[in-house]
Amino acid sequence: MKKNIPDPNRSSNCESCVYFEYDEELDADICAVDLDEDEYARYLSGRNAACPYYKYYDEYKSVRNQN
Repeated sequence: MKKNIPDPNRSSNCESCVYFEYDEELDADICAVDLDEDEYARYLSGRNAACPYYKYYDEYKSVRNQN
């Protein structure tokens, strides 16, 4: 289940995360990580210092490996 996280700057930089993607049906950017209800509630309450699933997306990683 995809969750629409309303405030991406709240606990981490979602824009640079692998799991942050555009959903055409919702016409919005979403977090594609499958969070259960407890994890989502913790995220919304702000009790997590940072997202435990954050993974930096480096679009140039494969290019550097080719050189």
